[in-house]
Amino acid sequence: MSIFVGNLSFAVTQDDLREIFAEYGTVKRISLPTDRETGRVRGFAFVEMGTEAEENAAIEALDGATWMGRDMRVNKAKPREERRPFGDSWASNSRFSRQR
Repeated sequence: MSIFVGNLSFAVTQDDLREIFAEYGTVKRISLPTDRETGRVRGFAFVEMGTEAEENAAIEALDGATWMGRDMRVNKAKPREERRPFGDSWASNSRFSRQR
């Protein structure tokens, strides 16, 4: 399981995250998504710790903490939901299609 970290500063780096989470245990992996067009950090991250106890300690200590001028949101990451197949959108709904 991993930790979701939200409301991050756009200036945050993986090293910054590793430093703050290392206070609560072993940091196994960090994912810091960036915008594919601008390359800018998107303001959230996923952190994987060594054990569930370390994850819980980090969540308890850091959720709501002010860091880099922002109040972080830290909680257990939810499993990624499966996306709908391409073309299965509101535009393909017959109510919105043109009728001639």
